[in-house]
Amino acid sequence: MPGRGVHSAKRRDQESHGLPAPRTLAGFRRGLLGWFQENGRKFPWRKVSASNYQYIVAEVLLQRTRAETVADFFPKFIEEFPSWKKLGAVSVVRLQGYLRPIGLWRRRATSIQALARAMAKRNGRFPKNREAIEELPGIGQYIANAVLLFCHGEAQPLLDANMARVLERVFGPRHLADIRYDPYLQKLALEVVQCKEARKLNWAILDLAATTCRTNRPHCDECPLMSTCQAARKRIE
Repeated sequence: MPGRGVHSAKRRDQESHGLPAPRTLAGFRRGLLGWFQENGRKFPWRKVSASNYQYIVAEVLLQRTRAETVADFFPKFIEEFPSWKKLGAVSVVRLQGYLRPIGLWRRRATSIQALARAMAKRNGRFPKNREAIEELPGIGQYIANAVLLFCHGEAQPLLDANMARVLERVFGPRHLADIRYDPYLQKLALEVVQCKEARKLNWAILDLAATTCRTNRPHCDECPLMSTCQAARKRIE
């Protein structure tokens, strides 16, 4: 059967690159999505009614800031600045005042204002090409992935230190210090989210990292991935 040959070739290719087999990845996704259904966190930018603007503004604000802190601040911020045009029109000094409650307000204000002005000129439409997206002010790999995921429907990973921690504990450690340049982790994260529910799966991984698979004292006994997690097995042994 041609289908079986294709799947076998993909499995061999993944294993040769050190990636988990498709069946293993399918179990990972299934376990996490089931867990997320019951345990996922509720944030204003995760509502069905959220716009592309709200998705990306949230991701910019979430960098190096706790989600709960942004959640308390986000609704009022969006009410005050409901579009890229409104956000780009405000002065940096005034924007710093609004951003002060979540920290890093000086750098964040300059960065998000520059992006807002660029997006206002584009009528709020992001490019579809990664290289063009990353040419916009203040956008690196993570936000580019968020744009492709939320605005263009591409299955891309929201790969940060938290997602990296979950993936490395379950599947094995990366080789380079900087997650942006580690080939294994980049391939693994991309392969993991290749499913119809990529958005929910990204959120599920991040929520598991925040609530269960913590940096210190992870709650392994509460984790849906415990039976297949390399790090958990080592702790038990």
